[in-house]
Parts: sequence; structure tokens; C-alpha cells
Amino acid sequence: MAKVKRVFVLSNFTDLSLPTITRGRYYWIKGLIRSGCDVQTFSYRNTMIQHSPLSSKTLARLFFKRKADELLISQIKKYQPDILLVTGIRVKDLREDTLATMRRVAPDCLFIALEHDCHPEIEPARQEIARQMDMVLATAAGAFLKSYKAVGVPCCGFMPNPCDPDLQYRYEVGEEWRSSLLFTGQEHTPKYHFNTERHDVLTRASEIPDAKLYGCFGRPFIRGLDYFRAISGARIALSINMVNDVRLYHSIRLTNNIACGAFTLARRVPDTDLLFQDKVHVRYFEGAEEFSELARWYLAHEDERERIARAGTERAHREFNCQRMARHLLDLVEKGRIDAPWAEILRQDK
Repeated sequence: MAKVKRVFVLSNFTDLSLPTITRGRYYWIKGLIRSGCDVQTFSYRNTMIQHSPLSSKTLARLFFKRKADELLISQIKKYQPDILLVTGIRVKDLREDTLATMRRVAPDCLFIALEHDCHPEIEPARQEIARQMDMVLATAAGAFLKSYKAVGVPCCGFMPNPCDPDLQYRYEVGEEWRSSLLFTGQEHTPKYHFNTERHDVLTRASEIPDAKLYGCFGRPFIRGLDYFRAISGARIALSINMVNDVRLYHSIRLTNNIACGAFTLARRVPDTDLLFQDKVHVRYFEGAEEFSELARWYLAHEDERERIARAGTERAHREFNCQRMARHLLDLVEKGRIDAPWAEILRQDK
């Protein structure tokens, strides 16, 4: 494919306020622009809501989809993108007939989906969008990537979560943001399965003096720049997924923690040292008992904790910044490959 010039990002930018700066799709947009692309965005669900006189978001999506489709297709027809990047869209919004029309008005456009959730095989809505793409880029390799290939996606690739060093660094914070240990996220997600190990680890984390856990055990979530401040004020940041046995799979929590300067204790997943090395950029643990032991040790050894935190942040900012990650995406599109030790690409003909 010739050099990419125009990228059209289709997503549900459901919240245009400050908290959205913690979401990966914004880093991709910034990285693509810095890599020389022109980027246009379209918020599918918000377009329905904005053109509806009804206060109900559900009714707006029900009765004003046609208007959103008309505007979407008109913009794509006029813009003629080289890439259409779909992220966070489900088939209940973007149906097959809409995608078929989009392809007809932009016949030379490459359709790519960015996926970050686990267990694609149990969500038909994600599979339906995936099978209509030319390429799926996921934040998991191994079994989850094979799930996208199994539904017929021509090219599936692993792509780690990007960070933004302009926003993600160690902030100077006051005592209100200080903590011995920080975790952000739910204790489990029932639609996947109840992860006993994650629950056990978080229970032990909650018992550490001065620990702060946001979003679990009935506690509120934290958003926007306050999220980065909370990470900056933590002596230890904890990262553990819902699923920890899939190759290279980490939620964006890992990248956020390390990029914001926190010493990070992370649940080990297969081949994770290709991203961040144990005892160099991060410390990995295997279960609740080892997590407790490592947390106690590093709370008592500040110099070693700070050394690993600095090295991790330097690697995140150097290797996984949004511009570098956008360049990897463009290399895959234009050259058919990614030059990185963590690269995994699955194609239907292989």
C-alpha cells in the first residue's frame, strides 16, 4: 500500500470531557498526526444523540441511526481515507449494511479495528465487526488473536497499548494523592468469569496500610488528570488482568502505571518480558502470596523501587509512546511487517 495520508477514526467518543485523556484511542489519534497523517474523527453514537430532540439516549440511538449513517457516509465519501480505524464500536450501532455502504463509497480504503478487550470469542457483537475488517489489531496475542483469525479476518496483529509522555509522567503531587499502593479497576467482571486470583490479590492489597483502591469493593473510580496524579503519588502501583494466561495480554493499566512513573507490581503473563523486563522495568508476581511478599519488600527498599520505576518509565516513553506505536501501525499497513521483538501477525494464508 502507498504511504498513508488520510486516516478516518470511527469510534464512540461518548465523553468529550477531560477524563477521556486516559483512553488509548486519543493516543492513537495524536500519534498518527505526529507521524504525518491527517486524521478526521467521527463519534458515531454522539452524532445520533446530537441530532435527536429526545432526551433519551436509547431512543436517540433507535430513531436517529439513519441520520448518523447519512452523515458518516457523506464524510467518508468526501474525505476518501486511506485507512478507516474503528475502535470501541459494536454491531448494535454499526450494522453490516452501513459498513457495506462505507466500502462502496471508499473502495480503496483499508478497514482496521483496534481491539483491547479480552475474550473476543464470547462476544458475537465484536466478532461481527471483526469479520468485516481487513485487519484487526489487538492488545493480546496468542489465543485472543487466534480468535479473530478464526472468524475470517485476513490479517490480525498484536499491538501494545500506547502511552503519551506529554501527559503521562510523574506529577508533583500533594499528600492527598499519596498512597503506599494503588489499584484502579474492578475486582472482577462477571460477563467474563469470576477471577478468584484477582479478587484474592486485591483483597490483600486493600489490607496494606495507606493503600488506595479505586473502582472496586464499592469505591468510586478516578478519572482524568487525577488518575495520573494518583499514580504519581503511589509508592507501588498494582496491575493485574481479568485473564493472565494469554500471551502478551495486559490492560492499559500496566502502561498507564509505568508511564506515569510508578514502580509497578504486575501479574506475569506469557512472554511479558518482551514488553517490560522483570527486575529491570517492572516486577512480576505469580499469585497472591508472592504479591504480598514483593509488596512488603519494596515498600521497605525505596532505592531499588525508585530505580526500577525510573527504568520502566524511560522504556515506556521511548518504546511505547504514541508516535512510535502509530509508526508500527503504519509499517504494518505499508510494508506488511512490524520490526519489534513482541510482533505477532497472523494471516489467513499462513
